[in-house]
Parts: sequence; structure tokens; C-alpha cells
Amino acid sequence: MKDLISCCGLDCETCEARIATQNDDQALREKVAKEWTEMNQVEITPDMINCDGCRVDGRKTPFCNSMCEIRQCVMGKKYGTCGDCAQMETCETVASIHGHNEDAKKNLLP
Repeated sequence: MKDLISCCGLDCETCEARIATQNDDQALREKVAKEWTEMNQVEITPDMINCDGCRVDGRKTPFCNSMCEIRQCVMGKKYGTCGDCAQMETCETVASIHGHNEDAKKNLLP
């Protein structure tokens, strides 16, 4: 499985936070921070938008680093992704992603 597929199956290669980090694009960081602030109803500042990918070594956004329940679960179980878990199909936590993004689930299937 590609290293840039996140624990839940989202593709980090297409994530604007990672793209902004890789390209050191401050304007994109500002755009992402504004969108994520509105979407999550919490203040997210452009300096928080630094991420190299969910499952690779390097920088993570504060959410991905320590608050993402999905990532914490996968790491706690010492899995690579949710796709390694027998409970993925019935898991309510990852369903929050898979219910809105069909590709994320497909990225985890063998």
C-alpha cells in the first residue's frame, strides 16, 4: 500500500495541507486554515498547516498528530491502516470518513 494513503484511506498526495507543506506555499496554508476553521468550528491557523503525511515520518498538523481518533486507534493497534482491521466495515469512527469519501474506503481494500 502506498505510504501516502492515510490510516483512514484518504490520499495524502492530494491533501492541500501536504501540498502547501511540500511547496512551502503560504497562500495555500492560509486557504486551508480558513476552510478547516469553518469546517471544524475551531480556530486553525496557517502555522498549523504543516504535514508530510499521516503515516510517514515528519511533520503533522496538530489534529493529525494527536487528536485524530482514527490515527490513534490504528497506531494503538499497531496496524498500517484501518484496512488491516477486521472491524473496519462496522467501525463507526472510520465511517465518518468513508461515508463522505468512497475513494478513501477503496484505497484500503486489497
